[in-house]
Amino acid sequence: MKSQLNRNYSALTEFFLLGFRTSPKIQILLFLVFLLAYMVTVVGNISMIVVVKVDSRLHTPMYFFLRNLSYLDLCYSTVIAPNTLANFLSKDKKISYNGCATQFFFFALFVGTEGFLLAAMAYDRFSAICSPFLYTVRMSQQACVRLVVGSYVCGCINSMIQTGFTFSLRFCGENRLDHFFCDVPALIKISCVDTFVNKIVLFILSALIIIATTMVILVSYAYILSTVLRIPSTHDRSKTFSTCTSHISVVSLFYGTVFFMYAQPGAISSPEKSKIIAVFYTLIIPMLNPLIYSLRNREVKNAVKRILLRKISFH
Repeated sequence: MKSQLNRNYSALTEFFLLGFRTSPKIQILLFLVFLLAYMVTVVGNISMIVVVKVDSRLHTPMYFFLRNLSYLDLCYSTVIAPNTLANFLSKDKKISYNGCATQFFFFALFVGTEGFLLAAMAYDRFSAICSPFLYTVRMSQQACVRLVVGSYVCGCINSMIQTGFTFSLRFCGENRLDHFFCDVPALIKISCVDTFVNKIVLFILSALIIIATTMVILVSYAYILSTVLRIPSTHDRSKTFSTCTSHISVVSLFYGTVFFMYAQPGAISSPEKSKIIAVFYTLIIPMLNPLIYSLRNREVKNAVKRILLRKISFH
């Protein structure tokens, strides 16, 4: 029996992604919806990166982090969307074992990094509003680069641990993933060995990342709120706090879905719920983030206007 399991395990070279099990017409409709969302994600995030880079008035720590946020959103949606779009039009819907491991590694890397980057962005707003005289010292170019690099390092450590634990599992020939991409809950479900340790590792790592980064964000905004409430002018209070509203919206969307997906055990046993939530954080959030920052941020809107006016005057 043991030798048979080993043969099946070694013979596993690919997975079949079951995706959304619907009629062919619905598959085409889903393909078009995913394609449109991914195109908006690519255009929106690339535009945000270009606007921040081109406009010198946006060369500040806040927009340095925002540019990196757009890059992460672009990366982790690109890790998932092209393969998913291809599978909508394919009968096989397959992905190689190595391709599955690679997809999951980079997805976990970029999503984990984004969590830490959002915490760094909260610290930036705290420094700007609560300690304006020390802001240029605390958030120097070197400090900003260290925070971004540190976010990637933490995201990479999380990704390596998650990938190592997940792909050390044995699948014993079962290779039908009830998902549209390679994610931990779906992989755990088809393993033929005890996955208790994997579930605990997933829960603990997710909880630690969420708790650590959320505490930074909550403490930062507690100080920000306390500082803003002490401002005598209502107009000045509103103007000061408006610089944080976009970040609060993005944080709420990101952490709400990630917590619901990974930091509570019920998601693992509910594949249909997992797919719906996964669509939200793999495609919808990366699409919404640049829209939130561009529509609710006067400086970004003004930068876009200046760039467009320069192009018009040049022609």
